[in-house]
Amino acid sequence: MKRLFPWLGQLNRRTTDASAALDAAASACRFNLASYNIHKCVGTDGRFDPQRIKQVILALDADIVVLQEADARFGKREGLLDLSYLHAAGGYQSAVALPQSSRSHGWHGNVVLYRSGIVHDVHQLTLPGLEPRGAVLVDFGIEQANFRLLAVHFGLLRQSRMRQVQAIIDAADPHPDRHVIIVGDMNEWRLKNRSALDLFKHHFDEVSQNLPSYPSRLPLLPLDRLFISRGLRSEGMSVVDTPLTRLASDHLPLTAKLSFQDQF
Repeated sequence: MKRLFPWLGQLNRRTTDASAALDAAASACRFNLASYNIHKCVGTDGRFDPQRIKQVILALDADIVVLQEADARFGKREGLLDLSYLHAAGGYQSAVALPQSSRSHGWHGNVVLYRSGIVHDVHQLTLPGLEPRGAVLVDFGIEQANFRLLAVHFGLLRQSRMRQVQAIIDAADPHPDRHVIIVGDMNEWRLKNRSALDLFKHHFDEVSQNLPSYPSRLPLLPLDRLFISRGLRSEGMSVVDTPLTRLASDHLPLTAKLSFQDQF
């Protein structure tokens, strides 16, 4: 056949070369994401032990780590982790820049740590509802791709969560030319149309709803969730269930490997 149509071999080579180029581009734009409610560093044994939490974070080996409940809840809301240690041991830095007078690590306990990529912009969002809740919006760049990440911790009341979901959709500003990731402890165990998170489905794909992460000793409820825009792809997700993670917090960490289908 090749003798009769010698251009077929060239066509096959071009197709192979194009596929290899696409695979290389996708590989260059893969990154690992983790979300973890650290429960103010109080483990399931009732002990306050930040060292266990630091061990878990480093073992996750993620490019971006989103934390909830990283600050004390009352008083001066003091940060509970040694961020300088996480930087020295894992290369992590915080995307949230706070005033020097602040003792907090994040915004309403939400922290975004990263060791890869560039932070273009950061916003601290106050979420509606009866409880004081917040979210952190970070515009990231990794390799050739840009995306907007929203790190969230929703309230315990369903009506509050519904308002918070709408506020996050508005802040995400979803449109065809923007990659968006929404991740965190969403405190929602209901699925499908009974869920306050059902509003997300018009704009984002959920890739985590069947992964129970709470309570850590006997995980039954999928409280920690991940939504991505349709320009992103999940190449694997899991909850990290080990003797240490079952002890360190009442939530198990959620991890995902993500890649970009389109680059903006």
